[in-house]
Amino acid sequence: MKTLSGRVDRIANPYMAYMQITCLEMEKARKGREKDSALKRLQDLDARLHEIEREKAALLHALAERGAARAATASPGGRRAFNGGAAGLKLRY
Repeated sequence: MKTLSGRVDRIANPYMAYMQITCLEMEKARKGREKDSALKRLQDLDARLHEIEREKAALLHALAERGAARAATASPGGRRAFNGGAAGLKLRY
């Protein structure tokens, strides 16, 4: 025969319910700190991604300016020849 003597209802003992509420509040506080930390990390990652894009754009812009300047000052004597064989593209300066 089964008895309920070893089983205690949490509502029957109010201190147990309050203890459970306390534990839930502590867990909520921990999870809130974890969430804030994760959001901060995401913001840091987003900022770095934007910084990478800015650096990439600046480098591409500098390369484009360098290429335009080089094309403007190129001497007519510099020839570029294409060898259609297996060697691929050959440049002569």
